[in-house]
Amino acid sequence: MKKILYLFITAVCLLTSASAVAQKNEKPFVIPELREWKGGTGTFNVNEGARIVYPKNSPELAAVAAQFAADYKKMFGTELTVAEGTAKKGDIALAIKNDKKLGSEGYTIKIGNKVEIAATTTTGAFWATRTILQMTETGGALAQGTIRDWPDYAMRGFMLDCGRKYIPIEFLREYVEFMAYYKMNTFQIHLNDNGFKQFFGHDWSKTQSAFRLESEYFPGLTARDGYYTKQEFIDLQKLAEGLFVEIIPEIDVPAHSLAFTKYRPEIGSTEYGVDHLDLFKEETYQFVDSLFDEYLKGDEPVFRGKRVHVGTDEYSNRDKAVVEKFRHFTNHCLTLVEGYGKQAMAWGALTHAQGETPVKVDNIILSAWYNGYADPAKMIELGYDLISIPDGYLYIVPAAGYYYDYLNCKHLYEAWTPAQIGNQKFDERHPQIKGGMFAVWNDHPGNGISCNDIHYRVYPAMQTLAVKMWTGAEPKLPYEQFDQARTRLSDAPGININGRYNGKFEHQREVIRPGQKYDIKKIGEEYSVSFTVEAVKEQKGTVLFSDGVSTVYLCDPIEGKIGFSRDGYLNTFNYSLFPGEKARITISGDKNETKLYVNGKLIDTLAKRTLYFNEGGKDKMYYTSTLVFPLAEAGNFKSKVSNLVVVNKKDCPIQ
Repeated sequence: MKKILYLFITAVCLLTSASAVAQKNEKPFVIPELREWKGGTGTFNVNEGARIVYPKNSPELAAVAAQFAADYKKMFGTELTVAEGTAKKGDIALAIKNDKKLGSEGYTIKIGNKVEIAATTTTGAFWATRTILQMTETGGALAQGTIRDWPDYAMRGFMLDCGRKYIPIEFLREYVEFMAYYKMNTFQIHLNDNGFKQFFGHDWSKTQSAFRLESEYFPGLTARDGYYTKQEFIDLQKLAEGLFVEIIPEIDVPAHSLAFTKYRPEIGSTEYGVDHLDLFKEETYQFVDSLFDEYLKGDEPVFRGKRVHVGTDEYSNRDKAVVEKFRHFTNHCLTLVEGYGKQAMAWGALTHAQGETPVKVDNIILSAWYNGYADPAKMIELGYDLISIPDGYLYIVPAAGYYYDYLNCKHLYEAWTPAQIGNQKFDERHPQIKGGMFAVWNDHPGNGISCNDIHYRVYPAMQTLAVKMWTGAEPKLPYEQFDQARTRLSDAPGININGRYNGKFEHQREVIRPGQKYDIKKIGEEYSVSFTVEAVKEQKGTVLFSDGVSTVYLCDPIEGKIGFSRDGYLNTFNYSLFPGEKARITISGDKNETKLYVNGKLIDTLAKRTLYFNEGGKDKMYYTSTLVFPLAEAGNFKSKVSNLVVVNKKDCPIQ
């Protein structure tokens, strides 16, 4: 009997032990993937009124705690208390502790009956709060366990071309928060550029060009179709600093400079194209020096950060004289920026422009984008530090038909790291490869692409490359699982740039009252918006809905049709409402097209179409007519609008 009892107790113990092992918490899904996870058992619930505690006399950690509390409330509606002192059960604690392996951005998190965050710097503590937010977003209660996490690369970034397409400051601010949520810490803003003359009748004077910053030195230089005041740009950088994102402003010279040569024709090149500065004229150097001085001078300069990008790319190398002048100009710009106490960056064209004129090497970072312009191995041999931004992997040019419309995220996730620059592969964490970036180039002004279209393309790329620039060559989660799980994460706390809703979404309103404001701001990705109109005669330009970015018209400003505008583009359906008509209208859209249904019948589809330019249509551009449907505010229409139904499903007219 004793033997049987002994065997029974032993079996129970073994089963209990096996059960305990089986219940060890799995690694939480966050982006970028956690380096190290040691699972515990059970969960930690963040309750209303829980404290975020920071040590005494630690104002920087106090700021991180306050940001964390604000973001937590935005995302989950839970009010947390920020307090100075010692943590107790149920608290979230922040601390600075030296750990050489973690580096300047690493952190640890211990989740038990309280959450203990420790990092070697405030930056690491902030990144830890992003991890906690993501764990909560994907899992609710926090799985108990221990995290150790740190990045492979110091600079993890994104570049956005604002020269060829105006990107509103509000969008840039949202992108700072978006990047911070995924621990992407470097945001390069390309402030000037120009379109291609073949789309403007081969006439440089008609070709789109823009410089996007307010200028007091050069009145009239600033673009009229959209620009940033100096204070707006300063405030953007301050926002970024608080979220541990560095803004790198770029003024691109001496090519891509049509905005400057239109303003000062005498500094334009007659030999290499008017969009090139004439490097043989002293006036060119005087202009460039003054331009950078305006934004770099003084104790509180407009360019606040530690780095400034000077462009210097894609100039002619036709003969030795121009090569040597280009090298001289490049060196001039690099030393000019350094003279204001900044680290200079350049695209790098020193293989393309091989010559004898010395170009500064020490403390310079080159953006390694195309090996034919700057051979990475040779640049490293010369002593340059590099940012890996190879065009064949990481260039998005929306709807252009070349480079990528959407990046090949599967290949990037499985095969790329910043150590891969074009066809050259370096050691992981090579000391001269400071990190990686990807880019959106808006090469085709006039192609209908909106900021929402840009975000459709950037959102999966940002998530994928956040993994590859932080975790490097060693993500453990298979791509298919990553790709399925990543969409559960927001753009950023309180931010939903394209009105994305996971799972089944449906919203209804019985009557739409003119001028009324609503909590549902917009819907995108895939949607159908249905409503009944009892029409009366409306003035042209009558708005149905708007959100300050996009507008849907009951009666468009030109032809009086149902239509929409965003980013300066007006798109209309081939349908007008007659006075006295009662109709059930559905506007349905996705990332590629927008459709109009009337009484359940498809009337018109606005899909990608081809625009032809010049004699015989030699040059072509693809035009996009997508819409993220605005719902924030009803317009001042006279017609009766009722029975609004909004669903996140395409081609779904609801009667």
